[in-house]
Amino acid sequence: MTDEQRSYNMSCIHGKDTSIERMLSRELWHRGFRFRKNSKLIYGHPDIAIKRYKVAIFCDGDFWHGYDWENREKQIKSNREYWIPKIERNMAKDIETNHVLTSMGYTVIRVWEHDIRKDLKGTADMIERLINEKRSQPE
Repeated sequence: MTDEQRSYNMSCIHGKDTSIERMLSRELWHRGFRFRKNSKLIYGHPDIAIKRYKVAIFCDGDFWHGYDWENREKQIKSNREYWIPKIERNMAKDIETNHVLTSMGYTVIRVWEHDIRKDLKGTADMIERLINEKRSQPE
Protein backbone atom coordinates (compact mmCIF):
# COMPACT_ATOMS: atom_id res chain seq x y z
CA MET A 1 0.00 0.00 0.00
CA THR A 2 1.40 3.40 -0.91
CA ASP A 3 1.58 6.25 1.59
CA GLU A 4 -1.21 8.04 -0.26
CA GLN A 5 -3.48 4.98 -0.15
CA ARG A 6 -2.82 4.44 3.55
CA SER A 7 -3.45 8.12 4.26
CA TYR A 8 -6.74 7.97 2.40
CA ASN A 9 -7.83 4.82 4.24
CA MET A 10 -7.01 6.31 7.63
CA SER A 11 -8.85 9.55 6.79
CA CYS A 12 -12.03 7.53 6.18
CA ILE A 13 -12.09 6.26 9.77
CA HIS A 14 -14.43 8.25 11.99
CA GLY A 15 -14.62 8.49 15.77
CA LYS A 16 -18.39 8.60 16.10
CA ASP A 17 -21.02 6.07 15.08
CA THR A 18 -18.50 3.35 14.32
CA SER A 19 -19.61 -0.11 13.30
CA ILE A 20 -18.85 -1.57 16.74
CA GLU A 21 -20.72 1.27 18.44
CA ARG A 22 -23.73 0.68 16.19
CA MET A 23 -23.65 -3.08 16.85
CA LEU A 24 -23.55 -2.66 20.62
CA SER A 25 -26.10 0.16 20.80
CA ARG A 26 -28.52 -1.80 18.60
CA GLU A 27 -28.22 -4.82 20.90
CA LEU A 28 -28.72 -2.73 24.05
CA TRP A 29 -31.70 -0.93 22.47
CA HIS A 30 -33.37 -4.27 21.65
CA ARG A 31 -32.91 -5.24 25.30
CA GLY A 32 -34.92 -2.20 26.33
CA PHE A 33 -32.14 0.17 27.42
CA ARG A 34 -32.52 3.81 26.47
CA PHE A 35 -29.44 5.96 26.22
CA ARG A 36 -27.66 8.86 24.58
CA LYS A 37 -24.90 8.41 22.06
CA ASN A 38 -21.75 10.57 22.20
CA SER A 39 -23.30 12.90 24.77
CA LYS A 40 -21.45 16.19 24.90
CA LEU A 41 -22.94 16.84 28.35
CA ILE A 42 -20.89 14.06 29.93
CA TYR A 43 -17.14 14.30 30.33
CA GLY A 44 -15.27 12.28 27.71
CA HIS A 45 -18.32 12.05 25.41
CA PRO A 46 -19.04 8.35 26.04
CA ASP A 47 -20.18 6.34 23.04
CA ILE A 48 -23.23 5.21 25.02
CA ALA A 49 -24.43 6.98 28.17
CA ILE A 50 -27.26 5.98 30.48
CA LYS A 51 -27.54 9.05 32.68
CA ARG A 52 -30.33 7.60 34.82
CA TYR A 53 -27.96 4.97 36.23
CA LYS A 54 -24.76 6.96 35.69
CA VAL A 55 -23.25 4.44 33.29
CA ALA A 56 -20.76 5.50 30.59
CA ILE A 57 -19.85 2.95 27.93
CA PHE A 58 -16.88 3.34 25.60
CA CYS A 59 -16.36 1.10 22.56
CA ASP A 60 -12.58 1.16 22.16
CA GLY A 61 -10.98 0.26 18.84
CA ASP A 62 -8.12 -2.20 19.30
CA PHE A 63 -5.64 -0.15 17.26
CA TRP A 64 -6.65 3.35 18.39
CA HIS A 65 -6.75 2.62 22.13
CA GLY A 66 -3.72 0.33 22.37
CA TYR A 67 -5.08 -3.18 22.96
CA ASP A 68 -2.14 -5.50 23.81
CA TRP A 69 0.12 -2.47 23.42
CA GLU A 70 3.34 -4.18 24.50
CA ASN A 71 3.15 -6.44 21.43
CA ARG A 72 1.26 -4.17 19.03
CA GLU A 73 3.69 -1.29 19.43
CA LYS A 74 6.42 -3.41 17.84
CA GLN A 75 4.16 -4.25 14.87
CA ILE A 76 3.78 -0.63 13.75
CA LYS A 77 6.12 -0.31 10.80
CA SER A 78 5.30 2.96 9.09
CA ASN A 79 5.26 6.45 10.56
CA ARG A 80 6.11 5.17 14.06
CA GLU A 81 7.05 8.65 15.29
CA TYR A 82 3.44 9.72 14.70
CA TRP A 83 1.40 6.64 15.63
CA ILE A 84 3.13 5.55 18.83
CA PRO A 85 2.76 8.92 20.64
CA LYS A 86 -0.80 9.30 19.28
CA ILE A 87 -1.95 5.93 20.61
CA GLU A 88 -0.16 6.46 23.92
CA ARG A 89 -1.95 9.84 24.26
CA ASN A 90 -5.25 8.08 23.61
CA MET A 91 -4.44 5.54 26.33
CA ALA A 92 -3.55 8.32 28.79
CA LYS A 93 -6.78 10.21 27.96
CA ASP A 94 -8.75 7.00 28.55
CA ILE A 95 -7.26 6.68 32.03
CA GLU A 96 -7.97 10.34 32.81
CA THR A 97 -11.55 10.03 31.54
CA ASN A 98 -12.12 6.93 33.68
CA HIS A 99 -10.83 8.78 36.74
CA VAL A 100 -12.95 11.89 36.19
CA LEU A 101 -16.15 9.96 35.48
CA THR A 102 -15.61 7.66 38.45
CA SER A 103 -15.13 10.66 40.72
CA MET A 104 -18.48 11.99 39.37
CA GLY A 105 -20.17 8.75 40.44
CA TYR A 106 -20.31 7.09 37.03
CA THR A 107 -19.64 3.44 36.34
CA VAL A 108 -17.29 3.36 33.37
CA ILE A 109 -17.44 0.36 31.05
CA ARG A 110 -14.79 0.02 28.37
CA VAL A 111 -15.30 -2.66 25.77
CA TRP A 112 -12.70 -3.71 23.19
CA GLU A 113 -13.57 -3.87 19.52
CA HIS A 114 -12.59 -7.54 19.23
CA ASP A 115 -14.86 -8.47 22.17
CA ILE A 116 -17.85 -6.79 20.53
CA ARG A 117 -17.17 -8.44 17.18
CA LYS A 118 -16.44 -11.88 18.64
CA ASP A 119 -19.17 -12.06 21.31
CA LEU A 120 -21.74 -9.30 21.00
CA LYS A 121 -24.35 -11.11 23.11
CA GLY A 122 -21.85 -11.88 25.87
CA THR A 123 -20.63 -8.28 25.91
CA ALA A 124 -24.22 -7.00 26.12
CA ASP A 125 -24.95 -9.55 28.87
CA MET A 126 -22.03 -8.19 30.93
CA ILE A 127 -23.23 -4.60 30.46
CA GLU A 128 -26.80 -5.59 31.32
CA ARG A 129 -25.62 -7.25 34.56
CA LEU A 130 -23.72 -4.11 35.58
CA ILE A 131 -26.69 -1.86 34.79
CA ASN A 132 -29.04 -4.15 36.73
CA GLU A 133 -26.67 -3.96 39.72
CA LYS A 134 -26.82 -0.16 39.50
CA ARG A 135 -30.64 -0.33 39.27
CA SER A 136 -30.93 -2.37 42.44
CA GLN A 137 -28.71 -0.04 44.49
CA PRO A 138 -30.57 2.51 46.60
CA GLU A 139 -29.89 6.10 45.54
